[in-house]
Amino acid sequence: MRVPKEGEFVSIQSYKHDGKLHRTWRDTMVLKTSEYSMIGVNDHTLVTESDGRRWVTREPAIVYFHKKYWFNVIAMIREKGVSYYCNLASPYLLDEEALKYIDYDLDIKVFPDGEKRLLDVDEYELHSKIMGYPDDIDYILKENVKILVDWINNEKGPFSQGYIDIWYDRYKQLSQK
Repeated sequence: MRVPKEGEFVSIQSYKHDGKLHRTWRDTMVLKTSEYSMIGVNDHTLVTESDGRRWVTREPAIVYFHKKYWFNVIAMIREKGVSYYCNLASPYLLDEEALKYIDYDLDIKVFPDGEKRLLDVDEYELHSKIMGYPDDIDYILKENVKILVDWINNEKGPFSQGYIDIWYDRYKQLSQK
């Protein structure tokens, strides 16, 4: 499989544990790929929900995916500062069609003032029963919540302002904005 190059576009497909397509993002611009990660940006990107509803992202967002960690990070660049939406999800897979991952319901939202909220715990518990999440996945996800909170608290990776500045500047250069 050919790895997408800087400035190219990929689709992103989010699935649920039962294999059903959950959500797609069309035309995410690739900023960097490595053996283990991909950094991209969504800016007025078309999103299609599993029920067919469509909407367009409102602001630029730097997206971070990793093949080792069970989460991905969306850093939304807004006037009042950067807000983060972190999905607890399987490591990603990239094929000819799209970047793909399994969404495991739990999310962490980080507000510009640093406030953190764990979201969708009820949805996670319900889907865990309905779809039969194995105990090892439950353990992995809970461990990755700890890793994610550590990254947030210590401004590691996508949670550092320097990271956001570098990748947002690179996006503006590539898109001539």
